[in-house]
Parts: sequence; C-alpha cells; structure tokens
Amino acid sequence: MNKFSKKLSKKHISDNVIGINPELISKVVNSINNNDKEYILSLINELHPADTADLLETLANEERKKLVYILQHSFPPETLPAMNVPILIDIIEEFEIEQLTRMLLELDTDDIIYVLEICEVKFRRKIVRGLPKDLQSLIRKALNYDEDSAGRIMQTDYVSIPVSWNIGQVVDYLRMSKRIPDEFYALFAVDSRHIPIGTVPLHIAMRKERDIKISEIMTTNPKIVNVNDKRQDVAFLFDQYELTSAPVVDIRGRLIGMITVDDVLDLIREKADEDIYKLGGVLGEGDLYLAAFKTARSRFGWLAINLITAILASISIALFSTAIEKLVSLAILMPIVASMGGNAGTQTLTVAVRAMATRELTSSNSLRVFGKEILVGTYNGLFFAFIIGAITGIWFKDYLLGLIIGLAMLFNLILAGTFGAAIPIILSYFKIDPAVAATVLLTTITDILGFVIFLGLANYLLM
Repeated sequence: MNKFSKKLSKKHISDNVIGINPELISKVVNSINNNDKEYILSLINELHPADTADLLETLANEERKKLVYILQHSFPPETLPAMNVPILIDIIEEFEIEQLTRMLLELDTDDIIYVLEICEVKFRRKIVRGLPKDLQSLIRKALNYDEDSAGRIMQTDYVSIPVSWNIGQVVDYLRMSKRIPDEFYALFAVDSRHIPIGTVPLHIAMRKERDIKISEIMTTNPKIVNVNDKRQDVAFLFDQYELTSAPVVDIRGRLIGMITVDDVLDLIREKADEDIYKLGGVLGEGDLYLAAFKTARSRFGWLAINLITAILASISIALFSTAIEKLVSLAILMPIVASMGGNAGTQTLTVAVRAMATRELTSSNSLRVFGKEILVGTYNGLFFAFIIGAITGIWFKDYLLGLIIGLAMLFNLILAGTFGAAIPIILSYFKIDPAVAATVLLTTITDILGFVIFLGLANYLLM
C-alpha cells in the first residue's frame, strides 16, 4: 500500500468510525504482537482520546502494558480522565513520576483531580510536588473538598471580568491573557470583592460593539454553585435551568472556579451507571476488570441476601404444603401470581426511583402518586385477573380455582403497586439509597404475599 492509500485508509477510519470496533482492535493486537510501533503510533494519533481509552480497556492486561510501553512519550494525556478507575490505576503504574506530571500539566484542573484522587497518598504527593507552585495550591485545596462535592469537579481555570469593563477591554484581555481555559462558554462578571454578580454568554459578548458595557448585557442573579454543594444538586441545577456553565463560589461567596456541562454529563452518566450496578448488586465499573475470584467475592454478599429472601418465600409456601400435595395444580399456578406481582411492582418502583432522582416525586405529591399507583394496580389487577381466571378454569376444568387465582392476581397487583411506590419513599426517609435495597425488598414482599394470598385462598375455599 502506497503512502497516499495509507492516508486515505487513515482518513476513512477517523471520519467514518465512531468508537472502536473489532476490526480496529484486531489490527492493534496484531501490531502489538509484531512490535509495529510506527503503525500503532499513527493509528493512535488518528483516534479520539476517548476511543483510545476504550481501546486500552478492551485489551488484555499484557497487551495493554505493551501498548503503553510502545506509546511512551506519545501517550495522549487526554486519555487518562476518560478511563475507568481500575484500568487507570494500572496505566498510571506504567509511567515515571516525571512523565506523568508532564502529562497532567496538559489537562484541565478537574481532570487532574480525577487522576490524582485515585492514586496512593505518597505517590500523589510526589506528583503534586512536581507541579507549578500555583497549581499545587489549587490541587491541594480541591483534594481537601468532600469527594461528593462540587469542589471536586470544578475547574479552577475560568474567565472573570470586572463588571465595569466594556466589550473592548474584554476582547483585549482574552487576547493577551495566558490563563484562559481551553474551553469556556461564559464570562463571569464580578464586583470588587470578586463575587459573581452576572454572566455573559460568550456568543453574545462577541457580537457586541467594543464600547458596550458588560453591565448592560449581563444576566443578573446568575445560578451559582457553592463549593460544598452535592454533585447531584449540581446536576439537577444544570438540568433544571439548561445551563452550559456555572460559577463556583467559596463559603464567602467569592468566585473560585466553574463547572461546565461536560462535567455534569459525566456526573449523570456516573450516577446512572452506579444505580444500574446497585440494582444488580455488583461492585460497579471495576467488576468487569477484576479477577474472577475477586469478582465472585464482591457479588457474594448480594447473593447471600437473595438466598435469605428466597428461603423466606419458600417458608411461606411450606405453610401450605398439605394443600399443594392434594392439588398439584396449585404448584403449577403459583409462579404466575408471584412473577406478575414482581413485574408490576418493578414497573412502579422504577418510575418512583427515577422520579425521586429528578425531584419530580417529593413529599408534596407523594400521596397523590401513591394513590395513583394503587388505582393502576387495581385496573391491571382486574384485567389480568379475568384473563388468568378464565384460562385456569378452562385449563383445569375448575372455575372455582380460576376464581381463586383471579382474586390472588388482583390483590397481588394492588399490593405490588402499593409497595412499589411506598418502599423507595420509606427508604429515602431513612436516608437509605432506594437503588440499593428497594428491589430486594419488593421482590421478597410480592413473592411472599403472592404465595400466601393464593395458597391461603385455595386452602380456605378448596380444602
């Protein structure tokens, strides 16, 4: 293949491929095995840092180490904050402190924090000491903030301007200053105390004449983030008011940083991933990369809890063992009642947990939502009770049995809706994350109640 063809091939990859694919991974693995450094370097240069991060995470451990070694000083720094933590830890260990320090200097402060906070304390201190004095101070302050606070995700590089300036002064400042962040969306107007009193979107400022005062075009009473605000509150603020950036202030109200929409998108993704992992009872992003034994150990506790709940459900069945022995049809029909209750409850639970996360479900409307879910359970219960009752009556030629399972279906779906809405509200009241415990509790309750109602009715009416 000639040079022109190679360029076309590279361009095709870079322009038309979103993310990585098996073909690309295969090429990289073959190049690593053949020690084709030139091709690997050219390929990585064509990839977006996020895609490079995905590529590194996909490779086996030994292949990953070889790739890092091949890249060495050509390793793209922007790849580091795009990696999942377990892989990032392994990657960091492959670099000398001096090299890692140089790479960090090319990142925004929030990305530097992301990398440093996962390092061991001694190793972190050595890296920080290699940074410029002013950056050292900023990094140490940021690391002292609570892990779940806005201070951990803010950028300390921002553009603040005196409220007395005009557009001409702003433009001259932006052209001359060496501390302008690579990306920013707004100018923060501050008073003499460095307190933000207004914001000017960059696209508006750049369209105005030089003699226009900042005070004439700024948005007053800007949405401000306190450095100690929780991350979830920051995400809600951006979502609620459709912000692209927001100033961050200290406890005295002075401007110390900014948060941009890309930081918030990361927060939203992390929260969504966290909730999914919690619902499944797995460790999180590290679960995929741990050794098999460590993964098994991390999942053991959740499985043990499920075993206990299953035993409780079995005990409820055992209470009616005599009835089941007499009527085998009861054993055949039991899973129907339990599964329908569990699925109906999960639907309600999912909506409730999501609504609580977005603050759409609060103490002011919880009773209304609670009542609605009871009605939904009643409507669906009546509909499916008729269906399963008719099918059971025809199937077993026993319409009394059909009536029993129909009633059990109705009651269980009503209870499923009730508990599906109530459990996350109750857990939240006691400061327990609904995403962690709600599913197990709901499944246990719907299974036990479903079995008890169905078998209890059968035992009373048929025996």
